[in-house]
Amino acid sequence: MNYEEIVAMEKRLLFPTYLRYPLALVRGQGCRLYDVHGKEYIDMLAGISVCNLGHAHPEISQVICEQSKRLLHVSNLFYTREQLELARSLLSFGNFQKVFFCNSGAEANEAAIKLARRYMQEIRGEARFEIITLEGSFHGRTLATLSATGQAKVKEGFSPLVEGFVTVPPGDIDALIEAITPHTAAIMLEVIQGEGGVKVMDQDFLRQIQHICHRMGLLLIVDEVQTGMARTGSFWAHSQFHISPDIITCAKALANGLPMGAMLSTEEVSQGFAPGSHATTFGGSPLVSAVANKVLEIIERDGLIEHSKKMGEMLKQMLTGLQERHPHIIAEVRGKGLMIGMELKKWAKDIFSSLLEEGFICNLAQGNVLRLLPPLIISPEEISLFVEALDKVLSSLK
Repeated sequence: MNYEEIVAMEKRLLFPTYLRYPLALVRGQGCRLYDVHGKEYIDMLAGISVCNLGHAHPEISQVICEQSKRLLHVSNLFYTREQLELARSLLSFGNFQKVFFCNSGAEANEAAIKLARRYMQEIRGEARFEIITLEGSFHGRTLATLSATGQAKVKEGFSPLVEGFVTVPPGDIDALIEAITPHTAAIMLEVIQGEGGVKVMDQDFLRQIQHICHRMGLLLIVDEVQTGMARTGSFWAHSQFHISPDIITCAKALANGLPMGAMLSTEEVSQGFAPGSHATTFGGSPLVSAVANKVLEIIERDGLIEHSKKMGEMLKQMLTGLQERHPHIIAEVRGKGLMIGMELKKWAKDIFSSLLEEGFICNLAQGNVLRLLPPLIISPEEISLFVEALDKVLSSLK
């Protein structure tokens, strides 16, 4: 089947919910992807911060094969060794004592919202249900997580939204304090807003939020769906900002391409859930748990946290050099680890399209931010190839 036939079939069969890139991909290996024509691309997106170990990782493929021969799914009505081993491993990263497994970032955030509300109402006995979030945030596309998201464009046509969410500008501590009411249960945020344009939150602002939560008895929820799993040069991004959330969520890279999410909390807050209060059919199945456990093993064994930090520093430094060469095009380079955004003053779509032609896959966030989320295994040589291509593209613009 050629590219034109694939495009025609997609238009005929699928809901038009995606503006797809003009590529039909058929296989991958490491940091490389190959389209239907056999053209090779260096992947600077990793499936939107999902394939942290790259594509077709041999150990991941082996685990999938071996586990599929033993046990795929039995539901959460039963104990399974794979899920418990994953829980033990994941909880070893950070100061959390309980985990709930699900299938996506939206589900993890949905669980966090429900846990915060139920903890306040059932354990603390307080009529608290409101969640304060930040403008520019993105927490998912279920009705509750969409309501929590601080971007109006993704909410159009879905009214009425779920009640109980208040959004304030990031960095404005006075607006946040003013938004707190006797019904406020939690403050929910991303320390780096990915979909919002790779915007890094101010550390003093986050520390003030932490202080307010402690002083007023509110819960702090940190969405690590995109920033977690060593993406930013630490296993959890929030640790670089010296804050201690009560609840965090993760997904995307947890099973390196298989659908999986998780919500982690302290022992105290975990009391908000009881048998029957929340559930999922597929969450934490033996297959995805076995894969995720191997992902954690590889991240730690291969030093990918430090590698992400070093490669991110290299990439950011090289992009800053390009900013000095092309100040009329590049407004800012920002981010941490291998989560980097380059804000463009103009020609964003042209630059993105030209990079595709040169054989590099990346992404535009907020229309003018070149978002770079390569696999954590990316090499210095691959980074250099990307920056050389980007410099060539920028130099061709007038």
